[in-house]
Amino acid sequence: MAAGPQHAARLPESQYAVREEHGAELADHGIEGCVGERQRLRVGLAERDIGEADARCSQVEHCLVKVGADDLRIRQRLRHGLCDDAGAGRRLEDQLRLELHDSTCKVVRIGLEEEGLEAALVKRRDRAGEDCVCRCHRNGLPLRRLKCSKEGQMPDFAAARDKMVERQIAARGITDAKVLDGFRQVPREAFVPDHLAEFAYEDSPLPIEADQTISQPYIVALMLEAAELEGDDRVLEVGAGSGYAAALLSKIVDEVIAIERHQELATLAGERMERLGLENVSIYEGDGTRGFAEKGPFDAIIVSASGSHVPETLLQQLEIGGRLVMPVGEPHEVQKLLKITRTTDDEYEQEELGAVRFVPLIGAHAWDEKGGRADARTLPELIRDHAEPLPDLDDPGFGALFDRFADARVVLLGEASHGTSEFYRARAAITQRLIGEHGFNIVALEADWPDAASIDRYVRGRPKREGEDAPFQRFPTWMWRNTDADALIRWMKRHNERRAQEEMAGLYGLDLYNLGGSIRAVIDYLDDVDPEAAAVARERYGCLQPYAKNPQGYGRMAISRGFAQCEQPVVQMLRELLQKRAEYIGEDGDEFLDAAANARLVKNAEAYYRVMYHGAAESWNLRDTHMFETLCQLLEAKGPDSKAVVWAHNSHIGNAAATEMGQIREELNVGQLAKEKFKHQARLIGFGTHTGTVAAADNWDEPMEVKRVKPSLAGSYERMSHDSGVERFLLDLREGADERLVEALMEPRLERFIGVIYRPETERWSHYAQAVLPNQFDAWVWFDRTQAVTPLPGRSFPARTKCTRSDSSAGRVP
Repeated sequence: MAAGPQHAARLPESQYAVREEHGAELADHGIEGCVGERQRLRVGLAERDIGEADARCSQVEHCLVKVGADDLRIRQRLRHGLCDDAGAGRRLEDQLRLELHDSTCKVVRIGLEEEGLEAALVKRRDRAGEDCVCRCHRNGLPLRRLKCSKEGQMPDFAAARDKMVERQIAARGITDAKVLDGFRQVPREAFVPDHLAEFAYEDSPLPIEADQTISQPYIVALMLEAAELEGDDRVLEVGAGSGYAAALLSKIVDEVIAIERHQELATLAGERMERLGLENVSIYEGDGTRGFAEKGPFDAIIVSASGSHVPETLLQQLEIGGRLVMPVGEPHEVQKLLKITRTTDDEYEQEELGAVRFVPLIGAHAWDEKGGRADARTLPELIRDHAEPLPDLDDPGFGALFDRFADARVVLLGEASHGTSEFYRARAAITQRLIGEHGFNIVALEADWPDAASIDRYVRGRPKREGEDAPFQRFPTWMWRNTDADALIRWMKRHNERRAQEEMAGLYGLDLYNLGGSIRAVIDYLDDVDPEAAAVARERYGCLQPYAKNPQGYGRMAISRGFAQCEQPVVQMLRELLQKRAEYIGEDGDEFLDAAANARLVKNAEAYYRVMYHGAAESWNLRDTHMFETLCQLLEAKGPDSKAVVWAHNSHIGNAAATEMGQIREELNVGQLAKEKFKHQARLIGFGTHTGTVAAADNWDEPMEVKRVKPSLAGSYERMSHDSGVERFLLDLREGADERLVEALMEPRLERFIGVIYRPETERWSHYAQAVLPNQFDAWVWFDRTQAVTPLPGRSFPARTKCTRSDSSAGRVP
């Protein structure tokens, strides 16, 4: 749908003239009565020229035309019968027969004048029986001959087609045999209006319906050759227009998907495909700038109109190794034809193929109808337009807004810090809704299993284990011993009191830090169900007992001795426990699940503390893999209808592959593993804030402080959310989200991560990492200003231990 070259300026009315080398009759809307008289008022033509034209013309047809969107629309037409004896130097008869033909808005479509230009058009039939359709140039320059054919004789389209391929395409350097053969097979005359069929093989674009154009054949050939098409390719064409390029593609590749935004053109193109028997072409009406993800990925994408930029949506729908060919540039200006090859998931190579001129690409990711960028709004404006304001946290409508995620098997709820009240209260409201209205029965926390198990006994009314330590006595105590977490626990207790045991919602821990608590839990369980196995467990776990309160010491020991002293015993303990599953589970399924989880924790904790000195990525991956495996064990144990809500930091539940965690540090996390296993049945919901207060410490194992959160950095996702002006909102980023919003959010930006340690003085380097939000989360929950959690009464933390985490450095996300 390329546009032809355009005139530089509007013709003055006094210079409306139509002439060839020997001249031609004058014509304009003012012709009436004596043509000869009016000729004397014209500039640039002599009576001699009129005479020469008249001598060889039996009839001249005159039109006044107006150019608009690269076409000529006939305004008035006058037919003048000329005198056969009008010779050189003679004046025309004073009176000519005039016949007015009303042909308003008939498309003639020449396409060289600029929009709004009025010019005279003449169609002359000479005595040799040839019709010549000519057109005006400025200042009396010679006309360009557009048509010359014998009257009443049908053109030889096959011969014209062969000549086009030879002279216009192959002669200009197109060598791909598949492309050349395609042009020889597809009748271009079938893709232009009937009255222009005889011009089908001209070396130029031609007008078609809906004020669009069919591209110059050579330009189409250039684009198809650049796409490096193969026979088994699936190709997307954006801007199908008449369907000509799609038909050519059908002769080269297996499948063609073509999108056209004009209903009239899409309908006509579809009819042409059916008429020509092209069964491997599908024509769709719609916004081609959005692509067609359901049919992708594509081996090649051809865009037959000029965009403001290459839409990210189209790039994402290319196969690895796929090629996209597209013009880019301002409407009605010279543009660049680009070829882009996708080399990896996020890398592309670009090549410029030359200067072209195409009609503008209209759509959500290109130009709008007025010639401006359709997506010219800023990111904060787009966020504001699509954000769903959230009611107060105590409003029942808050949780109801998250019903849209209830069809998932797992809903993972994040937090941007471990000490922000709004994050806890929001997650509690969502969790209560999912449990109460949608049957979720697992609440899995970023907490140690034995500590959460103690709380689970309370919320499900199970007996407390004798000698069990009080939960959450280790740093950071405020993370779960706070008033907001306490309110959720008490709500779950009340909810379960009205239900049978199998209908209750349980609370579980996914983390692996409480090594000593898990060792005790396994031994206590075996003391009850298998005293002999308990004795074996005491012996095997004895290897780790000296390090139960200082597990990182075991890691240092393993490094210094060069071997894993305790690995084999703890692995064997877990293996034997699982082998006796059938025997043990009959006693009490919940107690066996608890013991197995603790045995698995001991095994993984041994490995975690052993590798923590080898590198942060290895220990992080082991920890998050353990958390995910524990979640999967819970879902399996609770049956096929079980559904889980996960509470963890954004760094654990957002897809690590979309952040520098995965892209640079080679780390994975629970969110990534959940997406890989459960696909759309896992929904990842991130949380963010601009400023306020947070409960955090300066260093690991130091007292909690209420710290002021610095305003978010310029350019970060948090600053974009703040600049939207919406105080609190939900931004749904799932499939079907507004593509302009998603594309704008796809630009990698900084995102803030505050754990249990917060160091504002080095915030940029300690607490920000780069991410791509739409790939990281399915939704983004925003609170512009937040406040710190309130710890439960009592000591803020127990007497200090030497226990540390591998991620305790300030620069490490939680």
